[in-house]
Amino acid sequence: MGHYLLRRLLLAVPSLLGISIVLFTVLALAPGDPFAEMTLNPNVPAEVAANLRKQFGLDDPIWQRYFHWLLAMLHGDWGFSFISRVNVDTLILQRVPVTLAVIGASQVLALLVALPVGIYSAARPYSWFDRVASTLAFVGFSLPTFFTGLLLILLFSIKLDWLPFVYRADISATGWQWWWEQFKQAIMPVTVLGLFQAAGWTRYVRSAVLDVIRLDYVTTARSKGLRERAVVMKHVVRNALIPVVTLVALTMPAVFGGAIVTEQIFRVPGIGSLLIDAVLRNDTPVVMGVTFVFACLVILFNLLADVLYGWLDPRISYS
Repeated sequence: MGHYLLRRLLLAVPSLLGISIVLFTVLALAPGDPFAEMTLNPNVPAEVAANLRKQFGLDDPIWQRYFHWLLAMLHGDWGFSFISRVNVDTLILQRVPVTLAVIGASQVLALLVALPVGIYSAARPYSWFDRVASTLAFVGFSLPTFFTGLLLILLFSIKLDWLPFVYRADISATGWQWWWEQFKQAIMPVTVLGLFQAAGWTRYVRSAVLDVIRLDYVTTARSKGLRERAVVMKHVVRNALIPVVTLVALTMPAVFGGAIVTEQIFRVPGIGSLLIDAVLRNDTPVVMGVTFVFACLVILFNLLADVLYGWLDPRISYS
């Protein structure tokens, strides 16, 4: 396992290098100037904007700017935000806890819904439960998160006044009151993301379990007199979860990107809102830092999926 992990980490280096080259080139060629507002301000001398462009190397060739960025990254310097006047890594670390809390809770909710519902639907195909679950899954997967988010705001925030629709990071309460306020304001964004993911995963879990439950070794286990629950849980689910692990691992980085819309609706101060704000204000170092983090997440979760394969299926070798 150790040699396999080392080999995969070494292969990740050229992948990240290629991704960084593409990202940096696209952002460098994109229209927009972070100091455009400054040049239009009559109270700011033109020399100030020119000196700032020279200081940050914006007039240098793209390849030269990329190598400067790469060398800085290797030394732990993620760059400097043009707008916030704060280091990029500091800005990202300030937003990571909120994003991880919301997305982590939403994915736990999605798994808690998708796994039991998908497994039971496959164990009782075409029953009333399966038909209702399939219908709700199709509806949930078809509705975009911004639509369901607005519906929840209209119902629980405006009409019933039960939950806050703006996520606040500066709650003044302490102790259990602070945890309760955090829980209340996280309910709607977690529900929107979690149920949207659960809708798609439920159909996938059902399909994976149906493919396995019809195999010969499952019939043999039943013929030996094993209870249906033992057959499903011990012989079916473990093998059926292998493709599900692939789906979850590959979807997880996309969830961080998809959460951008949800964060904007509920004003969650996470990485997604940071990226949107940076794009709108042409803050290239921040955009580069956040998108590079997303690229690292893709490689990380791919590696995690491969490791989980060996745990679910002992026949898989890492030699």
